[in-house]
Amino acid sequence: MPNVDAFFLPFTQGRRFCLLHSPPSAVPRRGAMLYIHPFAEEMNKSRRMAALQARSLAGNGWSVLQLDLFGCGDSDGDFGDADWITWVGDVGEAAAWLEAQVGARPSLWGLRAGCLLVAQAARTMSAAPDMLLWQPVLSGRNYLRQFLRVKLAGQMIADDYRARATLEQLQARLRAGETLEIGGYALSPALAAGLDAAELAPPTASGRVAWLEVSAGEPPTLPPAAGKHIDTWRAQEINVDAIAVSGLPFWQTQEIAECPALFDATAHVLDRWRA
Repeated sequence: MPNVDAFFLPFTQGRRFCLLHSPPSAVPRRGAMLYIHPFAEEMNKSRRMAALQARSLAGNGWSVLQLDLFGCGDSDGDFGDADWITWVGDVGEAAAWLEAQVGARPSLWGLRAGCLLVAQAARTMSAAPDMLLWQPVLSGRNYLRQFLRVKLAGQMIADDYRARATLEQLQARLRAGETLEIGGYALSPALAAGLDAAELAPPTASGRVAWLEVSAGEPPTLPPAAGKHIDTWRAQEINVDAIAVSGLPFWQTQEIAECPALFDATAHVLDRWRA
């Protein structure tokens, strides 16, 4: 069975809670993987899927580090004190630590908005890492607008109609320096600004990319917007494996859900990487 160690890792700003999944001693080592979780409540919805995948990867020879970003999970800081630049730095510091531990440059595995962080951090690294992207968010600006709509939806059932705001008014309040409470999370102007500016940019060098999407259709298909991104990356001679699988959108289901097909697709791509 894989070994799992839980610990706090000291960073430039506070400590980060980590889980390190290590392969059994008898299993040949295949590499290292750093997991970057989604944004806000999507992180909690996805914990089971991330843990199951990390355990599976470790059983197949991967050293997998699960990291709680600053202000998230059990790491130091409050969500309301987090900002995008700190999170990008977290990815870089965790990747450097993992490389020092295992002696191999880690691949970066992101889920949803975690893919934005992975892609941005990868562009700052001296050697391009391989990237495993699960259901990547393409535009931080669009994602932020969707998150703000959670607050608008809550206002629809509020008794005080005078307290309601439009999407544009919420954005203006953030630009004016106000922190907004949305779905139990304090969204700071700094974090909102960083998310708003984030785009899923292609790597600057020739790392491999696995782009995996969960689809409700049968047969499963990639969303058109994702397909356009993938075509653009491939036109820049970036090696992209793109796969759509059938399953539930576990990062947003009301009950905790699993998508076994995503595990199979991940194993298939990583086997191709190591073939």
